[in-house]
Amino acid sequence: MQQDSARRSNRDRTDATRAALIAAARALFVDKGYAATGTPEIVGAAGVTRGALYHHFADKEALFRAVVEQEAEVVAAGIERAAPSKAADLASALSAGGRAYVEAMREPGRTRLLLLDGPAVLGRTVMDEIDGRHGNRTLREGLAAAIRAGAIAPLPLDALTGLLGAMYDRATLAIAEGAPVEDQMQVLDAVVAGLSPHR
Repeated sequence: MQQDSARRSNRDRTDATRAALIAAARALFVDKGYAATGTPEIVGAAGVTRGALYHHFADKEALFRAVVEQEAEVVAAGIERAAPSKAADLASALSAGGRAYVEAMREPGRTRLLLLDGPAVLGRTVMDEIDGRHGNRTLREGLAAAIRAGAIAPLPLDALTGLLGAMYDRATLAIAEGAPVEDQMQVLDAVVAGLSPHR
């Protein structure tokens, strides 16, 4: 019993240290950018030792990747809450999911992390893998369900997911630069509506 308690306690400490490092790194990466953030600042902000950082992450890039992965996971969870895959009106669910993505990306720093610094630091291939597990996964699943139900035209799924995902990313970048959200959403919703085979 004591051994289980000690194991749990160690795991809790490990999880807390990892969470502190990710939170501190996120704040610094958003504030200063990846290149201008040093590991001494991160460990200082997290209140841990340099050894603790390297126990959890091979290097600064590995920590950045963990930050990006966590951000992408949060975005996907928001999309799934807004547009459940079992929705009756799949075309509306796609639109709701797109709006949820745009809203989730308005969290301060998230556009920088996922759309600017992420590809620059980790490369497009790694970012595509991360997105494929999170945001683009939700989009692909929604599109596949809508195609199966006849709510949208049976287009090549990989191409459709990639191109629509790129449109949502571009809209997010425009909003971050001050473009009106509703202008971007009006166009995105029109594109999704245009996928209907009954037009």
